[in-house]
Amino acid sequence: MPIARKVAAGERLTQADGETLYASHDLLAIGRMADQIKRRKNGDDVYFIVNRHINHTNVCNNRCKFCAFSRDAEEQDAYTMTLQQVFEAARSSESLGITELHIVGGLHPDLPWQYYLDMMRGLKKIMPDVHIQAFTAVEIDHFSNISGLSIEEVLRQLKEAGLGSLPGGGAEIFSERTRAKAWEKKIPGRQWLDIMRTAHGVGLRSNATMLYGHIETVAERIDHLVRLRDLQDETGGFAAFIPLAFHPLNTEMSSLAPTTGYDDLKTLAISRLMLDNFDHIKAFWIMIGPKIAQVSLSFGVDDIDGTVVEEKITHFAGAETPEYIRKEDLIGLVRETGNVPVERDTLYSVVRRYE
Repeated sequence: MPIARKVAAGERLTQADGETLYASHDLLAIGRMADQIKRRKNGDDVYFIVNRHINHTNVCNNRCKFCAFSRDAEEQDAYTMTLQQVFEAARSSESLGITELHIVGGLHPDLPWQYYLDMMRGLKKIMPDVHIQAFTAVEIDHFSNISGLSIEEVLRQLKEAGLGSLPGGGAEIFSERTRAKAWEKKIPGRQWLDIMRTAHGVGLRSNATMLYGHIETVAERIDHLVRLRDLQDETGGFAAFIPLAFHPLNTEMSSLAPTTGYDDLKTLAISRLMLDNFDHIKAFWIMIGPKIAQVSLSFGVDDIDGTVVEEKITHFAGAETPEYIRKEDLIGLVRETGNVPVERDTLYSVVRRYE
């Protein structure tokens, strides 16, 4: 198999190679190749983080068809947290020993730019040693619009206020065809990439994502990965890649079937094979379940995310996974696979190895 020879030699795979892998039904062979890359990069180490998610509002201008989380302000289950509520949510996690706050929300039409700066400053004052990973590229664009500031100035001011890095959300699929059909108000793929390029330029690292399992084609998935790989060649600013499985329940696309474990594992493995310049591939257990996340550790994955504590976006779309998993359970989950659990911080500095 030419692709296997390329992988063994450390050669870069092409768009055509990626499409060939998706066409193959030999999931175990794909998994073995991805595991080979994972072990070449990270050995037996599998990372996790003790973190807490905060989704500060579900009020959103965009109301994308694929999203079950967003609401108009007047809807009964719309909510917006005050800054004090955000701060209390953060404080409630101090006893867990978190090292990261992960914050994303809707594009609220009425919250002022100052709200977000004050959020960063307040959280940093309360928890000075905790890394704040917050605001997708879509939110950064929104902040630029409401503040009248350039993207670069928005990022600089947030960084000065305490922002440590950006999550990878909002990328979805870069194909303009899918964007026109499912999230027409969201920024184009090229703009998402431009914002990440700017973030990396001001010294903020980020993650990257891909939402799969909806109306996209295999070719569009691979194109998405290639475009991320190209930007990583340019900036080196991406810390990890996280494929996100689409959850159709309660969305305008609820007629679609959810992803299967087969597709989840294949997508994680192919992501590892295509993204040769990414150090880490993460399985987000909230979306695919702890068991598939555990199996994925033999399919190129070296990170299973973290404790999370509270998560609303996927659960509004019908996710049946828990919202919180204890650190001890994450350690056990990794150990059962024969790998070494490694507690990390947001930027992959080792907090503790559990040999």
